[in-house]
Amino acid sequence: MKAYVVVIAILIVIFGAIGGLLYKRFSAFSSMDFSPPPVTIAASIATSESWGQVLNAVGSIQAVRGVDLTSETSGEITEIHFDSGDAVQTHQLLVVLNNEIEAASRNNQIASLELAEILFERDKALIEQKSIPQSQYDRSRADLERAKAQLAETEARLSNKKMEAPFAGTMGIRRVDVGDYLSPGTVIATLQDHSELEIDFTVPARYTPKLKAGLKVSVEVDAFPDRRFEAVVSAVDSQIDTATRNVLLRAVLKDSDGLLPGMFATLGVDLGEKQSVVSVPETAMTYALQGNTVYVVEETDDGSLTASARIVEVGEVRQGKVAILSGVEPGERVVSVGQNKLFRGVTVLIDENVVL
Repeated sequence: MKAYVVVIAILIVIFGAIGGLLYKRFSAFSSMDFSPPPVTIAASIATSESWGQVLNAVGSIQAVRGVDLTSETSGEITEIHFDSGDAVQTHQLLVVLNNEIEAASRNNQIASLELAEILFERDKALIEQKSIPQSQYDRSRADLERAKAQLAETEARLSNKKMEAPFAGTMGIRRVDVGDYLSPGTVIATLQDHSELEIDFTVPARYTPKLKAGLKVSVEVDAFPDRRFEAVVSAVDSQIDTATRNVLLRAVLKDSDGLLPGMFATLGVDLGEKQSVVSVPETAMTYALQGNTVYVVEETDDGSLTASARIVEVGEVRQGKVAILSGVEPGERVVSVGQNKLFRGVTVLIDENVVL
C-alpha cells in the first residue's frame, strides 16, 4: 500500500512539472504577435478634373476625290500615256483605244455634211426666188441637220476611245497593257487626290443631339503611332441606320501628309462639353465581371493603414488615367501598385519612392 502511494506521489510531481513547463511555453506564445506583416504598396491621390467629353470611334480614310478609272466603250488598247504611281493633271490623256472605224466614219460624215451644206445653201437661194417647192427646201434643211447630228455622234464615239484624267491626282497600279482588249467597266487603274482626305465613321444614335458640323476630331493611325492628326466634322447623315442604330458622320482632315486612302484610323470626337470626373492611375483599376474595383487606403484608430476594395463606376481612359464616375471621392488614396498582394483586413505600408 505504501508503495502505491509513493508511485502516485511521484506521478503527481512529474505531471505537475510537465504542466508547469507547458504553461510557461503557452504563456510565451500568447504574448507573441502572429499578425502578418504590412504589405508594401504604392498609392496615388484621386484628383478631381474637368475632362472634355470625347466620343471614340473607328473609320477608314478615303480621298475626297478618288475613282476607279473605267472605259465606257470596248476596244483594243493602242496607247498608254501613264505609268503606275504617276502624278497626272486634269484632262491629261491616259489611254487610247483603237478608233480606226470611228475615224473613217468621221471622214465620211464630214464629206456628207459638206454636201448637205452646199445643197441647203442652193435650195435656200432658190426658195427665195420661188423656183422650188417648199418641201424640197425643208428636205434640204433636214438633211443638213441629220448630217450634223451624225457627225456629232461619231465625234462622241471617238471621244470615248480616249480616256483622260477627270482631276489631278496620283495614279495607282496600272492593270492593263498595250494590246489588251478593254471591255466597258474594266478598271485600268485608280486615281486618288491625296491633297484632300476624309473619314467616314459611325457613332451610336443616342449621341445625335450633340453631333453637328464643326466638331473637332483627333485621328490616330498605326502607320504613325507618334502623331495625332486633326480633322473637322463636315457632315452628319440625315438618317439612322436601322440595322445598327448608328449614325454616319464625315470628317475632313486638315493635315493629310503621309496618309493614304484605305488606312484604318482611331478617332476621338470632341463633343465640346466638359465633365467633372475623379481620375486615378490606370494601374489602380482591377477589372472583373462582378464589378470594377479599386483599393482605397484608410487609416485605423491605432494609426495603421489598411486597404479595402471598393466597387466603382468607370468612365473613359486618357493618357494613363481612368475617369471614376462614382465610388471614389477626390483626395482619397488608392493603391496604384501591389493590388495582387492585398486581402481583407490587410495592413499596408506605402512606398513613397514610387510615384505615379
